[in-house]
Amino acid sequence: MSNRMPRFIALTLAAGLSVAAHAADLTVSAAASLTNAFKDLAPAFEAANLGTRLQFNFAASGPLLQQIAKGAPVDVFASADQETMDQAQAQGFVKMADRRNFVSNTLVVIVPAGSARPPAELKALTEAGTARIAIGLPASVPVGRYTKGVLEAEGLWPAIEPKMIGAQSVRQALDYVARGEVDAGFVYATDAALMPDKVKVALTVNTLKPVLYPAAPIAASPNAALAQRFVEFLLTPVAQSVLARYGFGKP
Repeated sequence: MSNRMPRFIALTLAAGLSVAAHAADLTVSAAASLTNAFKDLAPAFEAANLGTRLQFNFAASGPLLQQIAKGAPVDVFASADQETMDQAQAQGFVKMADRRNFVSNTLVVIVPAGSARPPAELKALTEAGTARIAIGLPASVPVGRYTKGVLEAEGLWPAIEPKMIGAQSVRQALDYVARGEVDAGFVYATDAALMPDKVKVALTVNTLKPVLYPAAPIAASPNAALAQRFVEFLLTPVAQSVLARYGFGKP
């Protein structure tokens, strides 16, 4: 027994060191609209990759890219639009071959749940009864870019822009409407579904481009293989079922 004990201890230590060697914190910077779904799917990825712990950083896609450009330690970037990911690629932070579109979404106009006269069409937002409209800042928030593109195409942007209450993310726009601080707001359908008791969807808006979310590992990530594994995981049936539960569509 005594002769076997050192070997047992050695094997135990070796196993412990092996687990430690494979353990990693994977930092995922993701669009704010993915907050609830990503938190929900995290346990499945961690269970399939023992020793891995996901750390999330949620915000509007534009500010997330700015953080990456300033050297923030990020392994995976998940954007709410193609344009921001294109910028990340142009700056060398991600590679085109590693990008994957993993979900789609829909743009909607929401109003406070108690609103007596929700707009029946986009043009109604120009009327005097609608004084304040929450819109993501188009320069940095994808939902704001989608919104501005639609309103410009309809010739409504000049009339609506003065009413705009700029939001730093789609979740902030949702909060403005939920608290009744604005008369209406543009968000994704997945965000509106989170607060059915506080907001209601007045309109579904057809965007000029499909609302497709891409994800990619950061090229300089020290956990490149694991980062790629997370991106591929997002397209698995397990992850897609979680994303669908939160209202996201297939890519």
